[in-house]
Amino acid sequence: MQYRTLGRTGVQVSCLALGAMNFGRIGRTTQDEATAIVDAALEAGVNVIDTADMYGDGESEEMVGKAIAGRRDDIVLATKAGLPIGEERNHQGGSRRWLVTELEASLRRLGVDHVDLYQIHRWDPNTGDEETLSALTDLQRAGKIRYFGSSTFPAYRIVQAQWAAREHRLSRYVTEQPSYSVLQRGIEAHVLPVTQEYGLGVLVWSPLASGWLSGAVREGRDITTHRSAILPERFDMSIPANRARLDAVERLAKVAEDAGLTLIQLALGFVTAHPGVTSALVGPRTVDHLHAQLAAADTVLTADVLDAIDEIVAPGTDLAPQENHDTPPALLTPTLRRR
Repeated sequence: MQYRTLGRTGVQVSCLALGAMNFGRIGRTTQDEATAIVDAALEAGVNVIDTADMYGDGESEEMVGKAIAGRRDDIVLATKAGLPIGEERNHQGGSRRWLVTELEASLRRLGVDHVDLYQIHRWDPNTGDEETLSALTDLQRAGKIRYFGSSTFPAYRIVQAQWAAREHRLSRYVTEQPSYSVLQRGIEAHVLPVTQEYGLGVLVWSPLASGWLSGAVREGRDITTHRSAILPERFDMSIPANRARLDAVERLAKVAEDAGLTLIQLALGFVTAHPGVTSALVGPRTVDHLHAQLAAADTVLTADVLDAIDEIVAPGTDLAPQENHDTPPALLTPTLRRR
């Protein structure tokens, strides 16, 4: 396992981190299975576990808490808040009212007295940066969080939050968690240059592109992945972007084969090769899935392999731009761009 420094915090973290989104009802993973996954990950040298309050409405946090009982100090524990929980309109966002309440709930579910990294799951356009950063700074000073970060923020919001922290003399976001894979390289053009400029640690999610790069999605095969059952439109081959992804996967599989690698090793080795990336989050549903992903822990891609990837998917390119998660709201909602 390789280890890197998380931004400028001085904390050493594994280049592969365990994402717990699939623990519980989302991935149909039982407590025993989740504990076995955590056991195997820690044994392999993984020291980061990332979850969120809204994964299974708190079920993931509860399962992580049970799985890490008795060894919490060996783990860099991260969770997130901000996406809606239930139907109550104020059970979401970045307000002080919600973050203070929800952190207490997360700590209860995890069975701990603090988390190492507390992340705002998405930028909240209804809440000012000073409000959110002030609440996070107070929670940090109270010892309930060690550091805080953002997740899937547009590049300009990352910059704005850094400015607001300095302007109001508050603690700042020290990490960002964006989506990044061989098939979705858009953040290379905007987010990663900003995180590198400000010295943020970067924990990338979906490095296997929702299963496209797992080896299970290939030409001529029926697509039976767990994700395809939940989000069938992402695998509908009548959609041009999906066809382009499949064509790219076939070419990437040949590059991997010629290099003596699995497609998973190629995919994870690619994202962790970027100097702006600290760790890649893997989200296995089974121990077998985890072992296939851990095989990439020491993968180092050669320059010729990286050049071949660039020929297939150009740097800074998203093959499925409609799946971007950091699109400015005004591009999605007409009323926000019309006077």
